[in-house]
Amino acid sequence: MNPEILQTPIDYLKGVGPNRADLLRSELSIHTYQDLINFFPNRYIDKTHYYKINQLQRNSSEVQIIGKIIHLKTVEQNRGKRLVATFVDETGQMELVWFRGHKWIRESIKINEPYVIFGRTNWFNGLFNMPHPEMELLTDHERSLRTAMQPVYPSTEKLTSRGITNRVINKLMQQLFVETQSKFSETLSSSILNDLKLISKSSALFNIHFPKNQQLLAKAQYRLKFEELFYIQLQLITKNLIRKNKIKGFNFDQVGPLFNEFYKSYLPFELTNAQKKVIKEIRNDLGSNAQMNRLLQGDVGSGKTIVALMVMLLAIDNGFQACLMAPTEILAQQHYNGIYELVKKLDVNIQLLTGSTKTSERKEIHRQLESGELDILIGTHAILEDKVQFKNLGLAIIDEQHRFGVAQRSKLWHKNETPPHILVMTATPIPRTLAMSLYGDLDISVINELPPGRKPVKTVHRYDSNRLKVFRFIRDEIEKGRQVYIVYPLIQESEKMDYKDLMDGYASIEREFPKPKYQISIVHGQMKSADKDYEMERFVKGETQIMVATTVIEVGVNVPNASVMIIESAERFGLSQLHQLRGRVGRGADQSYCILMTSHKLSNDSKTRLETMVRTNDGFEIAEVDLKLRGPGDIMGTQQSGVLNLRIADIVKDNEILKTARYYAMKILKDDPSLSQPENRVLRHTYGLLAKHKNIWNYIS
Repeated sequence: MNPEILQTPIDYLKGVGPNRADLLRSELSIHTYQDLINFFPNRYIDKTHYYKINQLQRNSSEVQIIGKIIHLKTVEQNRGKRLVATFVDETGQMELVWFRGHKWIRESIKINEPYVIFGRTNWFNGLFNMPHPEMELLTDHERSLRTAMQPVYPSTEKLTSRGITNRVINKLMQQLFVETQSKFSETLSSSILNDLKLISKSSALFNIHFPKNQQLLAKAQYRLKFEELFYIQLQLITKNLIRKNKIKGFNFDQVGPLFNEFYKSYLPFELTNAQKKVIKEIRNDLGSNAQMNRLLQGDVGSGKTIVALMVMLLAIDNGFQACLMAPTEILAQQHYNGIYELVKKLDVNIQLLTGSTKTSERKEIHRQLESGELDILIGTHAILEDKVQFKNLGLAIIDEQHRFGVAQRSKLWHKNETPPHILVMTATPIPRTLAMSLYGDLDISVINELPPGRKPVKTVHRYDSNRLKVFRFIRDEIEKGRQVYIVYPLIQESEKMDYKDLMDGYASIEREFPKPKYQISIVHGQMKSADKDYEMERFVKGETQIMVATTVIEVGVNVPNASVMIIESAERFGLSQLHQLRGRVGRGADQSYCILMTSHKLSNDSKTRLETMVRTNDGFEIAEVDLKLRGPGDIMGTQQSGVLNLRIADIVKDNEILKTARYYAMKILKDDPSLSQPENRVLRHTYGLLAKHKNIWNYIS
């Protein structure tokens, strides 16, 4: 079949017409034959069995029956009328009922002709009835491209109200198979088909829409899921290979005096094995003549900053400048303070650039950057401004990547003729499955152990009725000289209500912990930045013992003396948010605690989240549970919602298929990077068509 036929606009399919075409486009994004063929059912009704009326059970299940209508009548009721048909087979009789559409149904029903009816049954006044049944004359039923498994397609209210029912979609699908003669070009190589014993593309498409039985349906689903994931992986891995082969990077071949001196004399603690392994992976990248693009994942407090600093010292030893970009001023300031403390005895010039840097300081920073006097620049988005020009930027580090868009990453690239090495850091553990799909074009390193001397945070779940005990515990911790966070949820839709909860909470805490003995800071989204920073600063300096806040403190604030995190209405937070908040404590040597406060009313998902938090401190395990609960769209936060608009695969449930797809994509590209060998010609052709008609990057936001 000529594959271009699939690019035919949907208007030309028999049975569509301009009005239906507009609805299919606006409601389901079906523009072409190709879109319709790839519009897959989301469930199936098993119609392998025909029931007799005397076999029906009072369980309101969906059943299929063959029989005749022998009588039609209209029955008056409180509001309006209902149309009732007497339906019989050789074993008994029942009623079919319609509450609307009487005129059309009366005109179309043939009395005493065999029909196949399908629907849900009810028991009423000693008889079974079926409201609004699906009906088909037995002769049509036997003729149609029907299947034992009836597909049910996703729909919208608007479609149903405009008469585009599941049955209409099914008819259009049949018409499409007639027009294309059910012949579809193969899109996978014969070696993959044979290796994995996959059915052909034509057979898979036929059996996903018209499966004869469960076995054929399962084969069709596997084949199409594999194909979808395989081409995404092929594109991600190709992108990675092209970058490594084409984009030359600076070669950092020196391990020089700064790195060595810091390692021998100023390293505050022994590196963990995980940190050593990551530094080794990065050094291999930096010495490979290719540009590095690496994602460094490490749980809160696992020591990513030390790794970042050591890599920056490598850049300086090789005659280059380095920069570190953080999403907020507070975080940038914190990185600056931490790194400055570590290198102040070394000969390193380090500066901070944020939105609130004074103009005079800014000019001096610009001058030092261009002359090459400045070694390390730490800052916020301010680094991306065009005025900020480096003499020779060799390494750019981005903290909390998901807060920055791809466009911002590319701005850093263009600060030089030769793009700098890029290291992206995140404390949001991304499950391996998601990382393979989202960041498949980055190499991934993981720090999965905490530095020595860190005690894991103890997490408990308490109900609101235990509040007095919790207050007593807070008093005891403050007596020991510790500080406490109390965090309230803030969700856009219920902002006013949440603000009230926060203020009520603040008032009750003020009553329990009166001045002057206790000092309390409060931070929330409606405050001015300067006021927020002032309150944060008081808490960081230890002038206040309690910080009452909404989730603005989620990322990166480092107060080693804070040992208690209380999360109010914890059931309203997502798992990864709870884990991030817990990471704010446990930064000093003292035992720290996280207390999850909730009401007694909890959904099953909330219970799972709270149990997971109490059970484990492992961010990756938490991320896996989170992915199962929320699906991939939400994991990356709203900035990346709809992460993968997959048509049939699900990266959580089809994790194993994803691994297989990635394995084959890597294996094929390793042997034949340009897909030019005869057996891979079909892959190259399909890949080209995908790029032309539907770029895979549409899947990835």
